[in-house]
Amino acid sequence: MEKMKIGIVGCGGIANGKHLPAIKKNGSFEILAVCDLVKERAEKAKAEYGTPETRVYTDYQELLKNEAEIEAVYVLTPNRSHSFISIDAMKAGKHVMCEKPMAKTYEEAKKMVETAKETGKILTIGYQNRYRPDSLYLKAACENGELGEVYYAKGHAIRRRAVPTWGVFLNEEEQGGGPLIDIGTHALDLTLWMMDNYEPACVMGSVFKKLGDQQNTANAWGDWDREKFTVEDSAFGFIKMKNGATIVLEASWALNSLDVDEAKTSLCGTKAGADMKDGLRINSVKYNKQVVEKPALDAAGVAFYDGEGEDAPDVEQKTFYNAVKNGGKLVVKPEQALVVTQLLEAIYESAKTGKAVYFD
Repeated sequence: MEKMKIGIVGCGGIANGKHLPAIKKNGSFEILAVCDLVKERAEKAKAEYGTPETRVYTDYQELLKNEAEIEAVYVLTPNRSHSFISIDAMKAGKHVMCEKPMAKTYEEAKKMVETAKETGKILTIGYQNRYRPDSLYLKAACENGELGEVYYAKGHAIRRRAVPTWGVFLNEEEQGGGPLIDIGTHALDLTLWMMDNYEPACVMGSVFKKLGDQQNTANAWGDWDREKFTVEDSAFGFIKMKNGATIVLEASWALNSLDVDEAKTSLCGTKAGADMKDGLRINSVKYNKQVVEKPALDAAGVAFYDGEGEDAPDVEQKTFYNAVKNGGKLVVKPEQALVVTQLLEAIYESAKTGKAVYFD
């Protein structure tokens, strides 16, 4: 396969935790340049994932100006800079893979979509949970009408005590918020995608910071710095769509709850329902009996085969490559990610004003 020439902007946690390992595993990418505000991080990325010829930058604009051969840019920076880096990259003739969420605000995300249309460049967002086996199976069931009309759904992103204490996760200015915009965004994206419904009517939201000032928290990554904790620790949204369908979104990094789930959705339709609470479960009525089906989603079937397959980040990279090099279909369309950002912003706004946010 012809290698796709790419540049990496942002060499922090999400780059090293998801994209760069998957890019290396794929083998169809050539990293021509890496960029990070901290030069040492960029140099480390070059050493581990690049080649001796990979160039190192601390200014993404210099990368865009100098690297004419680059076909696509990965924007893996804090949320604050997603929009302008992506827009500049597309205007420089590059396709873009931008990490989630699309942007801090709806207006920023809207400009990204407009730029993609104006330039004709591919723009996709890193909602890799769509590529999980359970997600793909459930999406197929929804598309085939097996659930009927999905009129009620829940997006689950609940952690009991797992506040990220590194990077800028606790910084409202850099990130735009806490668990809602960080992990709630995945749950909401999955839910909207399954419903294939991107027309919201109104939103009510509640945002809390009730545990962020506590000490001795039993947090998974150690106690957080209370002085730097400027975002919410939990948030909840009630979303009504134009066709009357209703979505409840729940997100937390710290919540006194044992009902812990992340990047999952529950759907209720006229023919059947589904959830991801204990693996993928589809509930329905057959022959006048209540039925729960649990599809076998691993590939195992014989003793000598362990069923190992591709992880979601691997499929994400393959899909992006195919879209850029072969004109393949995007799974995550920017117009869909735009609505996710619109709804997240509305939940924050509603929580701030105490009023519902209505859409035209």
